[in-house]
Amino acid sequence: MTASPTPGLVTHARFITVEGGEGAGKTTVLNALRDTLLSTGADVVCTREPGGTPLAERIRALLLDPDHEAPAAETELLLMFAARVQHVRETILPALARGAWVLSDRFTDSSYAYQGGGRGLSPALIAELEARLVRVRPGFTLLLDLGVHQGRERMRVRDLVPDRIEREQDAFFEAVRAAYLARADAEPARIRVVDASASAEDVALRAVALLQHYLGSAP
Repeated sequence: MTASPTPGLVTHARFITVEGGEGAGKTTVLNALRDTLLSTGADVVCTREPGGTPLAERIRALLLDPDHEAPAAETELLLMFAARVQHVRETILPALARGAWVLSDRFTDSSYAYQGGGRGLSPALIAELEARLVRVRPGFTLLLDLGVHQGRERMRVRDLVPDRIEREQDAFFEAVRAAYLARADAEPARIRVVDASASAEDVALRAVALLQHYLGSAP
């Protein structure tokens, strides 16, 4: 656990997140990272956002259900943070306290991308919520970068019913992708970009290699 460059935030070396747009292959990468950590004898907790606790999963259902009225951008942001705070207090911090590694499918970077980039909300507002309410950040983040069109095609092939956010237009997802890449440019030591346009196996291999390098340098 180390102090973050951002006041009010603490960085946890054993907290790892995987970010990316729709169809980027986060689940495959998370499974590969989990198996790599387990092979070292580590205690590993895998989780996701929004979600990760019973209450946070109920908030997730509200957020993603296309049959509900569309929330205002600010409502969406606050619900995301409500789920995140519960997730941190009930799942992430207890796991880190006992010495486990935590792997999360998305965390606060996703709010900067989706509610900041996609919805156009102020990054300063998101940063204030992060510092005041969440107060933790991952030590290592993999950003799976994929073109919007290719991501759409992957989702179509899976033949899954799209949730409310997955039904957004391409312009929304282009803005999300741009915001993600801007964060990676601003924090290259923490956020490593992986080209997710390759096969799932190749992307997972690249992600594992980056994790192994991180393990060699993490305190």
